[in-house]
Amino acid sequence: MDLKEIMAQKRFVVVGDTLNEEKYAHKIKAGLLSAGYDVQCVGKELASFRDVQGEIDIIDLCINPVRGLSLLKEYTPPCKCVVLQPGAESDEIKDFLLSSKIDFVEGCLLVGLSVYGKKKTES
Repeated sequence: MDLKEIMAQKRFVVVGDTLNEEKYAHKIKAGLLSAGYDVQCVGKELASFRDVQGEIDIIDLCINPVRGLSLLKEYTPPCKCVVLQPGAESDEIKDFLLSSKIDFVEGCLLVGLSVYGKKKTES
């Protein structure tokens, strides 16, 4: 999957500190919501993926790689793709996702929003 395909999805889970306005997780959450995406958040708002309601299209990791891997190992819900934001990636996470046969992309959803976000594609 690439960023264009990712931004065509509907349901996102942002993993990280979405309550702190200084953090990228908060900026990504706000951008997705303002563009009309369905967004839930794990880290500061929900404790784990088990607390997410409904299906998940995209998991966006904006969190320390050790914590991100721990959350994924605890329970990885079915999803179409995991986005590894800069700084959230690690060889361990990539190895886990590959061995679990989960598609992933190293990239930034803020870039995806600016280029392929719903408002851009619907105009």
